Amino acid sequence: MTREVTEVRFCGLRDFDARQTFECGQSFRWTREANGSYTAVVQGCFANAFYNNEEDTLTVWSDYMPKSEALREKFWRDYFDIDRDYAHIKRTLADGDPVMEEAIFHAGGIRILHQEPWETLVSFLISQNNNIPRIRGCIEALCEAFGDEVGTFSGRKLYAFPTVASLARRREEEIDVCKIGYRARYLAELSRQVNIDGGAFLATGETADTDKIADYLLTLSGVGPKVAHCVLLFAMRKFERFPIDVWVRRAMHQLYGLYEEDEDGMHAFARERFGDLAGFAQMYLFHYMRVREAFTAHENVIE
Repeated sequence: MTREVTEVRFCGLRDFDARQTFECGQSFRWTREANGSYTAVVQGCFANAFYNNEEDTLTVWSDYMPKSEALREKFWRDYFDIDRDYAHIKRTLADGDPVMEEAIFHAGGIRILHQEPWETLVSFLISQNNNIPRIRGCIEALCEAFGDEVGTFSGRKLYAFPTVASLARRREEEIDVCKIGYRARYLAELSRQVNIDGGAFLATGETADTDKIADYLLTLSGVGPKVAHCVLLFAMRKFERFPIDVWVRRAMHQLYGLYEEDEDGMHAFARERFGDLAGFAQMYLFHYMRVREAFTAHENVIE
C-alpha cells in the first residue's frame, strides 16, 4: 500500500467468527489471506481484518482516514457491529426453538456488517440465481473495470466499488464485460434510475421510513423482494427484514415444515416467531443450511 495505514483494535470481542462473518454471503469483497486475516476495499479504502480467537481481539488495519482517530474507531465499531449484544440475541432466538438453537450452534459467530447501500444494492442484484464464488468474481470484475484503483496488497491490485455516476454512464454492452449476463441490462437501467438524484435517497435509507425506502427499492430495475430485503437488512439496519433465497426457503420448508412455495407464509412466520430479530435469524438459518447440506453431501460421498 502507498497510503498510510493505521490500526484499530477491539478487545474482548466475543460471539464473532471471522470465516462465518466474511464468508456467509452477506458481503462479497472480503478475501481470506494465508494468515487467516481478510482483506477488502470498504468505502473506497483498503482494509485488512484479523480476529485472534485466543484473545477475543479483532484488529483492523486500514487507510481509512477521517478527521480524527475517534471517528476512525467509530466507523469500524459500527461496521462490525461491535457494541451489539449478540449473546442476548442468540439466547432470545433459541429460547423454546430447537431448530434455531441448532442453527446458532453452527452459525453463531456471524455478525451483520454495516455495508454501504449502493454497493449492497448492486451486489445483491448480481447475486440473483448465482453462487457465491461467481458473485465474487463478477463483482471484482466490475470494480476493476469501472472503479478507482486503491493500491496493491500481496501482489494484487485493489479497486474501489464503482460510483453510481460511473455506472450510469455505461451501456449494457459495456457492463457485460463483467460476465453478469442478463443482469447487465438491469444494472445499466438501475444505475440511471438511482443517479437521478445522485443516489441521495438511497443513502438516507437507514433513517428513512422503512416502507418508503422499501417501496423505492422495488421500483428499481431488476429489484424484487429478496434483493430489497437484503439491502434493507445489510445496509440500512432494518433487522426485522427476512430475505428469502433458495437456502432460507429450504430451511423454512425442511426445518419448520412450511410449504416451499409459500413465501408470504414464511415472512408471516418470521414476523411472528422472530420479530425484530428476524434478520439475525435469517443469517443463522442461511449459513446452517449450507453447512448442513455440505455435510450431507460429504456423507453421501463417503458412503
